Amino acid sequence: MSGHTPAPGNRPLLLALTLPALLALIQQQLLLRQPPRLQQLRAAAASAGPAALQARFSRPMNPASLERQSQLRPSLAHRWFGRGDSLLLGLNGGQRIDAPLRLEIGGQDSRGLALVASAWHWDPRPRILAVVTVAGGEQVQLRDHDGRWRPLSPVWAEIPLLLPLGDGSGLATASRQGDGQLQLWRIPLHQHNLVPLQASDPQPPPPPTAGEPEPLRGSPVLFAHYSSNRRGDLLIQSGQLDPGSGDSELRRNGGGRQRLLWPVSGPMQLLPEGGAVVVPDTEGLHLEALPPQPPRRQTLPGSRDLSSFCPQAGRALLLRHWPDFRRSLELVEPGQPPRQLWLGSQALVASACDRSGERVWALLLEGQGRPLLSLVTFSRGGQLLARRDLRGWELEPGTGLHWDPASGQLLAALRPQPAQSSPTAPGRPSPLPPAQPVLIDGQSLELRPLNQPVRQVHWLPAG
Repeated sequence: MSGHTPAPGNRPLLLALTLPALLALIQQQLLLRQPPRLQQLRAAAASAGPAALQARFSRPMNPASLERQSQLRPSLAHRWFGRGDSLLLGLNGGQRIDAPLRLEIGGQDSRGLALVASAWHWDPRPRILAVVTVAGGEQVQLRDHDGRWRPLSPVWAEIPLLLPLGDGSGLATASRQGDGQLQLWRIPLHQHNLVPLQASDPQPPPPPTAGEPEPLRGSPVLFAHYSSNRRGDLLIQSGQLDPGSGDSELRRNGGGRQRLLWPVSGPMQLLPEGGAVVVPDTEGLHLEALPPQPPRRQTLPGSRDLSSFCPQAGRALLLRHWPDFRRSLELVEPGQPPRQLWLGSQALVASACDRSGERVWALLLEGQGRPLLSLVTFSRGGQLLARRDLRGWELEPGTGLHWDPASGQLLAALRPQPAQSSPTAPGRPSPLPPAQPVLIDGQSLELRPLNQPVRQVHWLPAG
């Protein structure tokens, strides 16, 4: 037995080795007796419903207890998804959000210990973003939920490009100079749509604030195109008229830049969920994997253009051009051939879809002289569900149709059709009235124009 007794000189060393392990064990036991806590709560991309939040806890949670003890006010159907210490709170589809939400989070961890309860102000509703005509030129402005318009940019002579980043963290825009060239800008945004509620401070959160414009290019360019995804990455295509001057650059939201060297015949579009980009060329549409993924290409041949993406991953609407000058609208889904929803001789000028394409909206234009704009709704099987003639309205050229699942509304920049009258001077037509933002109910197709002259409109995601 005496052979196993540590020598007196080794006892300090043994104590030095065992004491940290003993302290770590004691600390671990103390932490296990502490109640679980919510460590992080942030907005998440909602592909199947109107809104979602990503929550991370200090230890694995019991999802069933979270569903029982968490509350939303006003009450909305919701579910907790996932397992472990990271879970997703998603609102069920088909619900409209008309006001900010109060979220109270409670539950137990996997050992039955109660979570430290917390309350949050959550407003997942997007705001309207527009290029607004003002004295001295144009300006990027934001329409807040109270109806007031707030400036986000300097006044520039002309703003031909505007795109909100997909995570709501900023804007990509461009100002036109006197020589016709474009200066490209990024405007950072700070939003306050998800903040903890303090009993001592019942004041509502402030509206979004904008930082100073940051140049995206060191020198002006003649043309440019932007695309963004829900991660907040930004794809910039730009260049001059000289052959070979075009450049495509991907700027990651977390930092880093990558040049994209694929030959293209038009604007590229990042997939909303990230990881790939749609590349058009003379052979058709290609889906290219983005670095650092290994190169991978999927091709859809034919004369097709990407019309719009659906909220659910992998779904999109394509505009196909036929040899007899007809056009068709197609829904594409993962692993399936394109499904034709509509075929006709009218011009399809914009489209949008809900979730995975259960409901699809399209703006059609037909006729000569004073063409008639109409809004139609299709099911995912191609059945015509509704049609509304937008007599007296025109779509502002270069703008689209934008869907908001939170409010169940479409957004478009529509211009009143000018009355037929004699020109103000020989050979000079009457000036066109300005466009204005128009909200369209996704079910009834009722229009609600907003009295504000604009050139472009978008939804700003509630980041």
